Amino acid sequence: MMRDPTTTELPDLQTCEQARLSRDARFDGLFFTAVTSTGIYCRPVCPAPPPRRENISYYANAAAAEAAGFRPCLRCRPELAPRNDVLRRGDSSVARALRMIDAGMLDEHSLADMARHLALSDRQLRRLFVARLGATPMQVHSTRRLLFAKQLLGETALPITQIALASGFRSLRRFNAAFQSAYQFAPRTLRKRPGAGADKVLLLRLGYRPPYDFAALLDFLRARALPGLEHVDDMSYARVIGSAERPAWLRVNACGDGDHALRLALHGVAPADLQDVVTRARRMFDLDADPHAIAAVLVRDRTLRPLLRRHPGLRLPGAWDGFELAARAVLGQ
Repeated sequence: MMRDPTTTELPDLQTCEQARLSRDARFDGLFFTAVTSTGIYCRPVCPAPPPRRENISYYANAAAAEAAGFRPCLRCRPELAPRNDVLRRGDSSVARALRMIDAGMLDEHSLADMARHLALSDRQLRRLFVARLGATPMQVHSTRRLLFAKQLLGETALPITQIALASGFRSLRRFNAAFQSAYQFAPRTLRKRPGAGADKVLLLRLGYRPPYDFAALLDFLRARALPGLEHVDDMSYARVIGSAERPAWLRVNACGDGDHALRLALHGVAPADLQDVVTRARRMFDLDADPHAIAAVLVRDRTLRPLLRRHPGLRLPGAWDGFELAARAVLGQ
């Protein structure tokens, strides 16, 4: 059993091993298990029989696993894992760079352009990423695009050309080549089965780490819903996200059946906007939070300890964008 020396955000090895063997969903996305005998990497919740310990390497993120030459598991689907969002918070160069990658900076600009925005050289930026994440900025960017494409291929009936565009590729040829090179099979291999229905409404799963109090989040949003823009009931949140010229909407509700995920329904969203909409929805519903780490801090306080036991899984509600969040804060006072 090995631990990659460049990844510094991993839980300790004993914790990784216990979480892997027990399939502990609280650690989903906080590390990935790579199997040297198969060349596959998995989420800690993978239902497949546990590999032998001597064939295991642990990685803190999917990009590091893919940079080491491993391919995502088709059974547990690493693209569905919640992200480890710790590094994206704060004002460090890595945090700012990750937020820029999420915003699509490298879709339109070079790594050198992004480094200049951060007052760094591209060599310095690569060195920081490898030290903190075990992967370069371009590898993080590539993994993000390909895993999103993999989810669209598996969960929707969108044409592959549109999936390529939604994933940030400017041509189908480049998308096919990148996908084949990274995963050793063609995108059409994952194509949603025929007869699944037209994609007038796209349905995507948004994973989270339990516990997650979705009802409490809906209560918060319902009390602050913007008339004509948002509608919140006991089961779901819906909002308009388009314009008069290009109407579009989304709805978020629980998946149920013990699945640690929300279901995102989208209508009228242009393929090029899909990844941004999914990122905003994840942020709004605080889906990448680590409740285990939060509870470990709050439980130290004598006043908060009983509240934590009575209300597990509370999350920090977000807003669609910064302006909306600021407006709500002012009006709420």
